[in-house]
Amino acid sequence: MLAPEVVQALSAQLPTVAERTVASLTEEVAEYRDAFRGEMGATIQGAVQTALAGFLRLASQPPDDANSPLGPARDGAYALGRGEARSGRTMDALLAAYRVGARVSWREWSAIAVANGLPAQTVAQFAELVFAYIDELSAASVAGHTDELATSGRVRQQYRERLGQALLTDTSVEALTVSAHRADWTVPETLTVVLVPSARTRDTLAVLEPRTLAVPCDLLDLDQLDALLVPEAGRPALLRALRGRPAVVGPTRPWTSAASSYRRAVRALGLQAGNDPLDTEAHLSTLVLSADTEALADLRAQALVPLAEVRPATAARLAETLRSWLLHHGRREDVAADLHVHAQTVRYRMTQLRELYGDQLTDPEAVLRLTVGLALAGGTSGTTASLTPAAPVGRPI
Repeated sequence: MLAPEVVQALSAQLPTVAERTVASLTEEVAEYRDAFRGEMGATIQGAVQTALAGFLRLASQPPDDANSPLGPARDGAYALGRGEARSGRTMDALLAAYRVGARVSWREWSAIAVANGLPAQTVAQFAELVFAYIDELSAASVAGHTDELATSGRVRQQYRERLGQALLTDTSVEALTVSAHRADWTVPETLTVVLVPSARTRDTLAVLEPRTLAVPCDLLDLDQLDALLVPEAGRPALLRALRGRPAVVGPTRPWTSAASSYRRAVRALGLQAGNDPLDTEAHLSTLVLSADTEALADLRAQALVPLAEVRPATAARLAETLRSWLLHHGRREDVAADLHVHAQTVRYRMTQLRELYGDQLTDPEAVLRLTVGLALAGGTSGTTASLTPAAPVGRPI
């Protein structure tokens, strides 16, 4: 406890000590050089003066005084730590400020105390009290800074998950813009949706753009999958980054149309196999042809009507030959190589097909229907061949 006359002398110089402390902070701690302007500057200067005044009250009271000002001072330091985190300053900067503040205030006040006859032994105790007080305040500020980052991080993550869900569900542009601002997410020009197994989300995010949003697809009725919304993705680079990972990469779309990329990726799930990414842009024809499987099955059945009276085994060979002939634009040698038969066999079968189909094989509209109807054929069963896509569309990877 300091003598009343010493406390009075120290209190008289409190504004000067606070001013010199702030001046040293701005000079020695780079992060604070522009922080003392305007309203924020007044707030921080007030906090410095309050902390110094709290110390003087502490120094003038007996050690066991129940009305010690340390509690309110600690609360203020905690709030300061949270505020600094919100301002984007690191804890290193704040701790540096405390060190500078302790040094400057001790230098100023020790000189005043000695000038007012404070004994050497008491000066030493005074120093211990100063630095113990600063340690208490800095610890409280560290706690506040840490808690603010944790809280804001959780809140930001929640907002970003909601933003991701909104992006995948055709939300209005206005609502998306508000949601992006609330999530503190810098809006990109484009987004590409990548579907990955939930177990691979963490390691996949590590190789993607930091702004990538991750949305658990169980919120969108797809179990054990996550949708990653990758900003500004150059496709070749994205596919290289995903190499070795089972993923489905949707098309790149304007950021407000990411739902379109998501739908495409979902439809392509059944085409993915192995541990390399599937690029939906390389499977557009398959996706188009499998868009309505019932309609495609009906079209295929229509295409095979002329084979209805042919024996099942013969019908299967003729359907296979017709499909290859259509896809190879009638090039007999190519058809023979595709079917692993002699060119004369192709010629014989095509003679049969021309007798069965007649003018359909020269009518452009009929040729289009036949080509589409047979394009994804995987086999025949009598005159009603079953449609067999490359894999069941929509099957999770």
